[in-house]
Order: sequence, then structure tokens, then C-alpha cells
Amino acid sequence: MTNRRDFLKKAGVAVAAAGPATLAAPYVKAQAPIKWRLQTYAGAALAEEVVKPCVDKFNKIADGEMEIELYTADQLVPTGELFRAMQQGTIDAVQSDDDSMNSPVDIKVFGGYFPFASKFSLDVPTLFYKYGLADIWDEAYSEVGVKWLSAGAWDPCNFSTNKPIKSLEDLKGLRVFTFPTAGQFLEQFGVIPVTVPYEDTPVAMQTGEIDAVAWSGITEVHTVGWEDTVKYFLTNNISGGWCGSFFANMDRWNELPEKLQTLWRVCMDSSHYHRLHWYWGGEAALRAGESPLELTTIPADEWKTVEDKAMIFWDEIASTSERNKKVVDILKQYQAVMAKAGSPYREG
Repeated sequence: MTNRRDFLKKAGVAVAAAGPATLAAPYVKAQAPIKWRLQTYAGAALAEEVVKPCVDKFNKIADGEMEIELYTADQLVPTGELFRAMQQGTIDAVQSDDDSMNSPVDIKVFGGYFPFASKFSLDVPTLFYKYGLADIWDEAYSEVGVKWLSAGAWDPCNFSTNKPIKSLEDLKGLRVFTFPTAGQFLEQFGVIPVTVPYEDTPVAMQTGEIDAVAWSGITEVHTVGWEDTVKYFLTNNISGGWCGSFFANMDRWNELPEKLQTLWRVCMDSSHYHRLHWYWGGEAALRAGESPLELTTIPADEWKTVEDKAMIFWDEIASTSERNKKVVDILKQYQAVMAKAGSPYREG
């Protein structure tokens, strides 16, 4: 009993010496998490591969400090209004190409599928991070109050059609859902560009509103279900890799702590990496027989006509602004290096 009394007595002295702050530390309420709304150009099925994994990783690692809410194509605003909505702060961030979201910058024509700017998906990050396109994009978007964050590659641009395409003649009169700049280029071959909401594409194919899509490679056609509404896949493409980016409202970006900015950059890089192998492997496997679509090809000597016309188109775009000329000059320099390097970079 004596030992117990002595222990309690000593404990009381220790508590008193520690002071009231130790007895009742003030309660500090945790700061509410930062919330962003990000809308992607991609429909729900495609978003599962091209953006959702990196958003999920970010939210998990951010551990309550920040949460990104993901919205798919046209959920909050139509794709063509994404830029304005982000600039005004209606949404906080976007994943899209410059062309589709109607960016008010001269370089928007190079987003999506600029004809024959790339042959393989790896060309896109190489052009941005080794040849200087990243600095040009950052400059252009800073002028309009939006933070350009990161560019990466997606799939090639092939025609998926409901009639076989085996010559340039077969393109004439073809009503095609495609990107604005790609459509502008393809008009000279008799293609009729048609714009429909992304999610309405299968119905537009079934009703005959469009005859084809030149929006993606075969992986996307398979993933989003377009495979059920088209019969043929043209192996010739007008671009080997779609060019898309992540963007953010400038104020929202500047408000983020450096740690969260860095975390989002790492997660964006993980998204680019995932798409590189997902598309590369998917295109090969589906063309090798995993897709029911029948493959058709325009002979190489005839398709070279399209490639040659692209160089004329490049020069036309270069004449529209000094910055666009700078981009075209980089593309030409890059093509020359690839051609000189030879196989496997370029053939012939």
C-alpha cells in the first residue's frame, strides 16, 4: 500500500510540473482537402486506361491533402469548350489535345494528329523533351493564363470504316469523324469531315450520319466498342502517335504546395508510360488477329502521295505565325535526324 501511495504522489508531482498545456493540448482541426475537377476528352471506357490509373494513384498518395475528381467526355462541358471552362475556373484541369478543346493559341493545330508529325508514339515525348516543344507549349499557354503541364503520346490515327478502303479513290465522299486539323488536311482527298459528340459515334455509324472514324488506332476502336459498328481497318495512318497534354487553371496550379505539384507531375508521367505500352501492345495484338475487323491497305507508292501533300500542309501552317514556323522547323529537323538514323527509326 505504501508503494502505491508513493507512486501516485510522485506521478502527481510530475503532472503538475508538466503544466496545463500537457494535460489538455488544444485540438487542431485538419485542413479540408484541396479538391480539383478534371475532365478528360476520353469517354468512360477509354478513360479507364488513359487517365483514371494516374488519378487514382495521386488521390491515394495525396492521403487526404488533395483529391482530383475525374469526369469523362462531355460530362461537365462539351469537349470543344474545355479550354474556356478551365481558363474561367469552372473546372480546374483538363486532359485533352489542343485541337479538340479549341485552344485559342496558334500551336493548337499540332495537338491531336498533325499529319505525319510522328511515325511512332515515342516520337512525341522526344519532340517535347529533347527537341524543345515543351518550352514552346509552356510559353503559348502562359500567354492565355493556363498552365500547360505535360505532353504524351496515345495511339496512331487510322481509318475505321464500314466499307473497304484500298485506294485513295475510295476516300472520296467518305463522311469521317476526325480531329479538326486532320479533317482540314484530309479534305483535299475528298474526305468530308463530320463532327459528332464522342459518345454518339456508334449511333452515327449505325444511322449512316458518318461512314468512318479517323480518330484512333485499333486499340481504341476495340476498347470503346466501335468495333461493333465498323467492319474494316485501314493499316495506313496519317500519324503514328496522338499528341495530348494535361493542363490546369493557372491560379489553381499556383495555389498548390510544391509537394503536390511534384506528385501530380510524377503521376502524369506514370500515365504517359502506361499508355505507351498499352497502345503499342494492343495495336499489334488486335491487328494480328484478336480483332474481327478486316484489315485493308492502300499501296505504299499511292500513300506516298498523301505523305508528300503533308509537307506542303506543314509549310502552309508554318506561314501562319512565327511560333508555328518554329514548331515546323523542329519537326523537319527531327524527321531529317530520324531518316539519317535509318532502321528502326525510319525505313528507306
